Amino acid sequence: MLPRLAFIDVETTGANPVVDRVTEIAILRVENGVLVERWSSLVNPGMGIPPSIQGFTGITDAMVAGAPPFAELADGVRALLADCVFVAHNARFDYGFIKNEFRRIGQDFDAPVLCTVKLSRALYPQFHRHGLDALIERHGLTCTARHRAMGDTEALHQFAGIVAGEFERDVLEAAIVKAMKAPSRPAGLPEGVLEGLPEGPGVYFFYGENDLPIYIGKSVSLRSRVMSHFSADHRSGKEAKLAQQVRRVEWQQTAGELGALLLEARLIKERKPTENRLLRETDAVFGLRFDPTRKRSPVLVRELLGGGDPADWAEVYGSFRTKKEADNALRELATLYKLCPRRIGTEPWGDGACLAHQMKRCAGVCAGRESHAEHDERLLKVLESLRLRRWPWLGPVAIREYHADTGRSAMHLVDRWCLLGTAEDEASFGELVATPPGRAFDLDTYRILVRWLDTPEGRRAVTVVG
Repeated sequence: MLPRLAFIDVETTGANPVVDRVTEIAILRVENGVLVERWSSLVNPGMGIPPSIQGFTGITDAMVAGAPPFAELADGVRALLADCVFVAHNARFDYGFIKNEFRRIGQDFDAPVLCTVKLSRALYPQFHRHGLDALIERHGLTCTARHRAMGDTEALHQFAGIVAGEFERDVLEAAIVKAMKAPSRPAGLPEGVLEGLPEGPGVYFFYGENDLPIYIGKSVSLRSRVMSHFSADHRSGKEAKLAQQVRRVEWQQTAGELGALLLEARLIKERKPTENRLLRETDAVFGLRFDPTRKRSPVLVRELLGGGDPADWAEVYGSFRTKKEADNALRELATLYKLCPRRIGTEPWGDGACLAHQMKRCAGVCAGRESHAEHDERLLKVLESLRLRRWPWLGPVAIREYHADTGRSAMHLVDRWCLLGTAEDEASFGELVATPPGRAFDLDTYRILVRWLDTPEGRRAVTVVG
């Protein structure tokens, strides 16, 4: 192994080293295979610890209230890490937090970094899991306090001793070189941000120099997807351009893929990131209402759908973003079923037979060859192929999601393809059901829900409300 190693673990207020702070540090300094110093301390982060983090680590606001801030510990931490390889599990995460803590007090910090996750992957490729829990179980490591800094650091030290005795020197050295390779990342992105991303589903945000996102994406595995944007092996021209602009990454976790899809679609429309293929505003989406009472053609008139209530659309067909899109669909149907272009509105009204009738493509309602009733009976049958999918239930339903690895759950309240809201627990969902907002149609939400509920998994997640 390397001559001087500093095994380190930090506990924090959250996963983002730019905005979150350290609450505990433990360091084991090893020189030539001998443990020469052992140190740990709670750290006053200068901010509250979220309840979820308190429950996870066991470190409470009360415990750190009297602890020293990082500024008072900085000299001791620097001395313990001096001339050492910085060794941690998912090391860039811990390294990012330490580097940012030094930055906040106006000091630089740099060290070579060895990640034990990458080391385990290099030495034990036959295994799929390389988290610390997996290593503890697989190698029989002793951890006196999981998710506390010293307990986790001791486990890493034991792991290093095991691999040093199990592998030949050349094999181990090659694995160490691989584990110390820094990941590809945008030059302007702070250390540790990517490693702080969770593996679960959610939506991520790329920012440039200001507070407006330049890109919003979604994934069932946030960390893997975001890192793939910056992988030199897979980077496209577009992603190379994006990588040059990124200065900050944020994320919002969801309980599953459906929640990520719905959240991404809403946020892209709200925030209009410059590097996304923007989803167009759904206010302009329209359908075609059949109105036989009109004295002159056309009998199909626009009905705006965005924000409307699908319960009112018994005689409305299709969903279109532009007139060209609607006309193309109608022209295709007109050709197949000899409908009159004037009566359906794809050609302007005029005297005499339409051009399509002269070319024997219209049955002749415009020339008195068939009645309006005969033409419109055929038209209504044809229009059924354009109708929005019928809502399969009598009322609203709950679509439930649960992610086993993160423990997150969500219940989406949906009625007639409209998302009425999302709750993370039964109590909040009960309040949502008791006072639901009105239905407001969104075409992108509709298409997401149709695809989702066409799957066996999606149908199994549905519970009728009431």
